[in-house]
Amino acid sequence: MPELRFSVDGAPRRFEVNQLVIAGWTGRDRQAVEHHVAELEAIGVRRPRTIPSFYRVSAALLTTASEVEVVGDESSGEVEFVLVSAADGLHVGVGSDHTDRKVETYGVTVSKQMCPKPIGPELWRLADVESHWDRLTLRSHLTRDGATTLYQEGAVTRMLAPRDLLALFPDSPGRLAQGTAMFCGTLAANGGIRGGDAFAIELHDPVRGVRLQHTYRISRLLLAD
Repeated sequence: MPELRFSVDGAPRRFEVNQLVIAGWTGRDRQAVEHHVAELEAIGVRRPRTIPSFYRVSAALLTTASEVEVVGDESSGEVEFVLVSAADGLHVGVGSDHTDRKVETYGVTVSKQMCPKPIGPELWRLADVESHWDRLTLRSHLTRDGATTLYQEGAVTRMLAPRDLLALFPDSPGRLAQGTAMFCGTLAANGGIRGGDAFAIELHDPVRGVRLQHTYRISRLLLAD
């Protein structure tokens, strides 16, 4: 059973994660969902059969490492809030559903399994932010060829709120089993989906004046001829 170390309320804790779920097409606004569908269709990805969709991948892909290895140069990240269920309730983190975009064009489920799934080393208790959830914002920056640019930015209101998303989760409607982590959807990318050399992700709580942040570098493994 994979075990990760996180900081919660400034104290280190160990979390066992035995299930990892990637939720997609989670927008509250159907027009925004259609925009993201079109964005992915532009790079050859088929429309989803259901909205939202839930993809189950290996829990071993979840990592707090500052560097991840991927095959080739066709992958890219995207910032998401992440729910992590433990014995004492739900926690919130910030993660990146790093995905092989070439594989995604012919198999979304397979593409989700191809790359590590970075998550920041700190978690918040959902109970501490749920009352002002809609004030939170997501942001990501992409570094490519030495230049860093704003890649994504927007309010979490563009995605379903945690309880609303879990109500649609077919495995256990309304709840997330202990030991499960769920990536909960993303924002459109400024300038279109593209990869880079490093990716920085952030979940900002302006009410409490705190942020969850993580940066990771991408190490590309060369493809054999």
